[in-house]
Amino acid sequence: MECWGRMLRAFLSGPGRRGGSAYSSWRPHRPVPGLLNATELVSHWTAIFEKEGIPEAQESSEYIVAHVLGAKTFQSLRPVLRTQPLTPWQLQRIQELSSCRLQRTPVQYILGEWDFQGLSLKMAPPVFIPRPETEELVEWVLEEVAQRPHAVGAQGGPFILEVGCGSGAISLSLLSQLPQSRVIAVDKGEASICLTRENAQRLRLQDRIWIVPLDVTLEGSWAHLLSWGPMDLVVSNPPYVFHQDMEQLAPEILRCGLRRSGSAGRRGEGYGHHYTHLGPGPSAAKGLWKHLLRSGPETPRARRWLASEPT
Repeated sequence: MECWGRMLRAFLSGPGRRGGSAYSSWRPHRPVPGLLNATELVSHWTAIFEKEGIPEAQESSEYIVAHVLGAKTFQSLRPVLRTQPLTPWQLQRIQELSSCRLQRTPVQYILGEWDFQGLSLKMAPPVFIPRPETEELVEWVLEEVAQRPHAVGAQGGPFILEVGCGSGAISLSLLSQLPQSRVIAVDKGEASICLTRENAQRLRLQDRIWIVPLDVTLEGSWAHLLSWGPMDLVVSNPPYVFHQDMEQLAPEILRCGLRRSGSAGRRGEGYGHHYTHLGPGPSAAKGLWKHLLRSGPETPRARRWLASEPT
């Protein structure tokens, strides 16, 4: 817990959009006297978030208030909890978490957890937060396995390699939905290795996943995986933002460690180039990489790169 606390403090004091101290224009908002129930507080903080240009203002305030009241979503709160007076501690806690959101801290980091494919996963900076298209990738993999039942390991389920496991969202969701599957999850970041391991233990999936610290961009790094034998599937959802486009990203994305973790490079080669070692052939690996790019919000530069690459 202390380790994750240090990471969060470092995250909140990290660089802003274009260097320098983080969001120096932000000023704390004092609690407004008389706002005593959850519904009023959601409206109050939604208005402040909208004024400060915070994306998804209402959703942010609803998640924060619901979290403090012990619920996943505001809609799931019992009606009585939406209108009854809050305790001084609850009011103070909502104030603290909302102040973090004003500093453009992602809601997932503020809450410390997030649901993914029906699993409740711990989230902590600087590990990437799973994107909506990450869920699409999991669904795509499940469809591939269902359509190709012969492409499974000797133990009755696929043997899967995930490159860049982050929070473990992809690996753990596949393990939970493919009961006979086994996974090797690799990542170069210590924080990602720790978070994936913790989430695996929380979900009691640790017996079917091997979590390996490995930087796949280093020459010869794949040799470390040869002893595991052939893989049935290789899965990854790496950063696909081109280096030149990074300054256009929202502060929430810049602050979640993209600069430290890497981008897709200047020409798309940052991660996709290394996938040519993974599949049955370069074309299969490149097809996987191109699918990943198509599954996310591409930049014009990424679309031009896709058009220039043979299928």
